[in-house]
Amino acid sequence: MSDTPAKVLVPAEELRAFAAALLEKGGLSADHARTTADVFVWAALRGVDSHGIARVPAYLDLLEKGVAHAGARIEVESSTPAAAVLDADRAPGPVALTAAADEAATRARRTGVAAVGVRGTVHTGAIGYYVSRIAEQGLVGIGFVAGMPNMGYTGVKGAAVATSPLAIAVPAASRDPLLLDMATATVALGRIRQAKASGTPLPEGVAATEDGTPTTDPDKAVMPLPLGGAKGSGMSLAFELLTSVLVGAPIFASFHSDDPAGRKHRQNALLIAVDPAAFGGAEAFTEAVDSTLGTLKGLPVAEGAEGVFYPGERSAAVAADRGEKGIPVAPKVWRDLSERAERLGVALPETAG
Repeated sequence: MSDTPAKVLVPAEELRAFAAALLEKGGLSADHARTTADVFVWAALRGVDSHGIARVPAYLDLLEKGVAHAGARIEVESSTPAAAVLDADRAPGPVALTAAADEAATRARRTGVAAVGVRGTVHTGAIGYYVSRIAEQGLVGIGFVAGMPNMGYTGVKGAAVATSPLAIAVPAASRDPLLLDMATATVALGRIRQAKASGTPLPEGVAATEDGTPTTDPDKAVMPLPLGGAKGSGMSLAFELLTSVLVGAPIFASFHSDDPAGRKHRQNALLIAVDPAAFGGAEAFTEAVDSTLGTLKGLPVAEGAEGVFYPGERSAAVAADRGEKGIPVAPKVWRDLSERAERLGVALPETAG
């Protein structure tokens, strides 16, 4: 019999209300707390636990330390109908990027294509959520994020660029949307921490020591290596130009300068919405998306493969299952949440089992 503590199952709505209550006690307005909880629960439902409910304690700490601004005044700057910059004023990422996604979708319905840059937010959360929010409105969503350098760059000694993610969501007629959500790193930082905690060696070529030397030793690994070497590092640099530099808030150059303020935590983003109606018709587009995805799934299955899946298909199935049975919360995360709840005077949610 295993001595490993069982995960706690919590219904999604219970977990959403609980997370929102904690975040509101942490200083966010009720509206912003609900928005942030929505992003966490969306990730948890889809099995992206690293960006799920486990993020609540971290965000409470960001708010308490003033790294995230609970009373942020978000402003939208625009001089043209198809583009805008949202100044986040250090609002939590879910608050700023949800507003940016809605702004991009609204503008795209008028202009066909619209882009909204986000300046000066704090930890964007699961970027797939925001492009999915755009796709739910029948539009194509594309997103990039740039953050603090924590990953190697081909030919550079030490950390140089960020593990900047890319996400694309494409609506379909009757299938779950295609959702590509990926980082430019070979492995998440959380995976390195897990390997260190368990003493499990890392695969070859995914992590490096502080000076950039590749290692499989989790105790020596401090940063991930870029996906595909020069390809991943080049993508990260390009995303810095398309977000931080584009909105007038460079991270890379200031981080590597002598200015101590350059090390202050911040993130920037760019969200793009594309209306298929501007390219010949929304209905014809989504039906063709269905046909394309169906063609993929009808291809011969390779020996040993579980099946043929398009990006986002399996996580959508996980979301359906967890929506029915409850979201599993790891024992360590549950203990942390319980302690925070007691400290803040928030009742624990009802569990599903």
